[in-house]
Amino acid sequence: MTDVHTTSATHPAPGVLGRIFGSDAGGAPGDGHEQVVFCHDRASGLKAIVAIHSTALGPALGGTRFFPYATEEEALQDALNLSRGMSYKNALAGLDLGGGKAVIIGDPNKDKNEAMLRAYGRFVQSLRGRYITACDVGTYVQDMDVVARETEFVTGRSPEHGGAGDSSILTAFGVFQGMRASAQARWGQPTLRGKRVGVAGVGKVGHYLVGHLVADGATVVVTDVSEAAVNRVKAAHPEVEVAADTAALLQASLDVYAPCALGGALDDHTVGALGAAGTSIVCGAANNQLAHAGVEKDLADRGILYAPDYLVNSGGVIQVADEIDGFNFERAKNKATRIFDTTLEIFTRAASDGVPPAVAADRLAEKRMREISALRSILLPGARRA
Repeated sequence: MTDVHTTSATHPAPGVLGRIFGSDAGGAPGDGHEQVVFCHDRASGLKAIVAIHSTALGPALGGTRFFPYATEEEALQDALNLSRGMSYKNALAGLDLGGGKAVIIGDPNKDKNEAMLRAYGRFVQSLRGRYITACDVGTYVQDMDVVARETEFVTGRSPEHGGAGDSSILTAFGVFQGMRASAQARWGQPTLRGKRVGVAGVGKVGHYLVGHLVADGATVVVTDVSEAAVNRVKAAHPEVEVAADTAALLQASLDVYAPCALGGALDDHTVGALGAAGTSIVCGAANNQLAHAGVEKDLADRGILYAPDYLVNSGGVIQVADEIDGFNFERAKNKATRIFDTTLEIFTRAASDGVPPAVAADRLAEKRMREISALRSILLPGARRA
């Protein structure tokens, strides 16, 4: 492995193992991001991208996604979108952390190995704390324990190694709080009792969410491309109904739709189907649910209350962020409980400003990033002015 090199974004030097884009890269991919780092270790087969969107509030915190992207361009776009979402998520969660995300290109079931994860850890360490990593799709607590053998800038480790463990637990809890707030805004009561909730994706987060919904008295319908994931939910909750696929789920006369798989779940077709079926609320765990600009307005125009994904799914990042200073589960859970209040605040602001909730959430996150970053103009004794 060699050090990360800074090169042209569009014409990298042959054989370079890492390259960096900055926000001043002159039209390069990553414009608007502070830094985008391409990492390649030939010996282990590692190909990864670390995208740092903003450090306005502090070091960029965000998970590492291990996924078999078809192209490097597809991986880059995912890293850019996800890292931007983390800036907004961390801001709304009240954390003193910026937004970043990493992707590793490959099949986690076939390509993942110790050397690759440790090589990735060394690249994270080379960023000297500008980026703190954690789990995401395709990476798990045990993977972060391996990454941590090469870097101090990692969270989501196992309790045996001083970590917070599975962040899916508080991610699901936070989504449930957002869904309760949505129910309060729509029906006047913070409960899903008697409501029909469809959960698309019952993997790391979705199956925990189903447990909260069943306990609250909701009727739950699930679907997942993984038969094993569905079987695990059915074993724990035999009363849960199963839809053949997402298309069938969208037609299942739902009160609430919860997309909990990969991003882009809310496109023109999906929103049209939800509107035709009379669905009242969309609130789920998936990141980057809006497939393109304008979907948030289409949802509002159809009378569907949308709880912004990066607001309600922030329980996981709250959990791993708590690990940085020594993890305490009850403290982290108390912070995640506040997602209920923040969601209600977003709905109130949206109604007052006459905009969709997604726009109101963006404005509130941007306001906090702008105001806190402005504090850097206050010179502290012994510090150099930025």
